[in-house]
Amino acid sequence: MNHIRPATEDDLCRITEIEIFNYRLNFYPIFRSDDFYFGDLQVLPRMASLRRLLDEFWVYDDGAVKGFMRVHGQELCKLFVEPVLQSQGIGAALLEHAVSVMNVHHLWALEKNTRAIAFYKRHGFHLTDQRRLEEGTSEYLVRMER
Repeated sequence: MNHIRPATEDDLCRITEIEIFNYRLNFYPIFRSDDFYFGDLQVLPRMASLRRLLDEFWVYDDGAVKGFMRVHGQELCKLFVEPVLQSQGIGAALLEHAVSVMNVHHLWALEKNTRAIAFYKRHGFHLTDQRRLEEGTSEYLVRMER
């Protein structure tokens, strides 16, 4: 059964919760910015900024929204799963949908996010030689392709 569908306005709060929890869990240890992660990164303002991109979001919904991805053209821009539900195939299902249905063939991952890079490698992506600075930081993103 396919649990992946386009996101709706009703999903915005859940998408934002999942994103913020993942950002704090996975990226705060790298960037260590209290001002951003515990000040700027709040649900209501983040929902407002995501709303304008809603048509690029897809959710994994089997009765509850457990993960989401954002796809722009052929680029996977985001893929997050509720942290307590990771390693249950939700991310894999979202990624497979992105590749097989939406023809996604590239993404950018934070170079220090080794867990994400390993996940994408297991699903047929490989690192390229392309790197770029994450905007406003001294950390690098790496391009991965299929």
